[in-house]
Amino acid sequence: MPTLTLFTPAGVVPAAAPLRLALRRLRALGFDAELDDSALARHQRFGGDDETRLAALHRVAAQAPSIAMATRGGYGMTRLLERIDWGLLARSVDAGTRWVGHSDFTTLQMGLLAHTGARSWAGPMGIADFGRADDAGGVDEVTRDCFLEAMGGELEAVGFRTEPGFDGLDVKGVLWGGNLAMLLSLLGTPHWPVVRGGILFLEDVNEHPYRIERGLLQLHQAGVLARCKAVVLGAFSEWKPSPLDRGYSLKAAVARLRAETKIPVLTGLPFGHVQPKVTLPVGARAQLVVQGRDVLIGW
Repeated sequence: MPTLTLFTPAGVVPAAAPLRLALRRLRALGFDAELDDSALARHQRFGGDDETRLAALHRVAAQAPSIAMATRGGYGMTRLLERIDWGLLARSVDAGTRWVGHSDFTTLQMGLLAHTGARSWAGPMGIADFGRADDAGGVDEVTRDCFLEAMGGELEAVGFRTEPGFDGLDVKGVLWGGNLAMLLSLLGTPHWPVVRGGILFLEDVNEHPYRIERGLLQLHQAGVLARCKAVVLGAFSEWKPSPLDRGYSLKAAVARLRAETKIPVLTGLPFGHVQPKVTLPVGARAQLVVQGRDVLIGW
């Protein structure tokens, strides 16, 4: 039975009940799941003070469960970057641990890739994906099944539909990325992975399209996109329109990026702060193929 540890590396867990529900559901799916000792710790807006969360991260790495899943995102990993024992985390990966999460967890995934080249998994988290009450939608079946297949070593590709105009695209490269805001926070730091010829995927939440456009243009102006084979956009969810928009939208932001770069920019990836979401291997060699409007990312 694969072991799974839920731990809190960033934002505070607001209430214990959803996390305990996630624990029960993961056990019902066949995991020997447990909560880390400090998963419910609290300090200001964080899941424990920095020392507590750093100790949890290192404790989980030393235990090397089959799966290390973040309870939630929020903010907090950035505070820990300078003191993380990246070698310890890489050894856990070598021992079989799959680090899983998204949102703020992107920071750890990119740091792990930058410092050690080790893979991780962009995918579900405890509360948002396995702790939702039944009357709020419960566990999304696609999210669940994709995660189970990925963790079982059976998932080799994900597919989705994109906009017209990319038929025949066929590129190979390292699959990397995650939350746009967290990626931008790493630019110019030692924790930024230098990936050449990669496939970059991006998502975000609570960010107006003008902020998304600004972030995408920053990646372009910093030369990051020029080193990519393709950019794949996931969900940019839960933003509020402004009366100043006057027709400006996420579609307009994407159009502006496409006008600035020759790199293919695809949309439609089911990933981000949404349901359903796929599970993706961060740091794996992948191939992106488009037939008509159907996209397949395989590894």
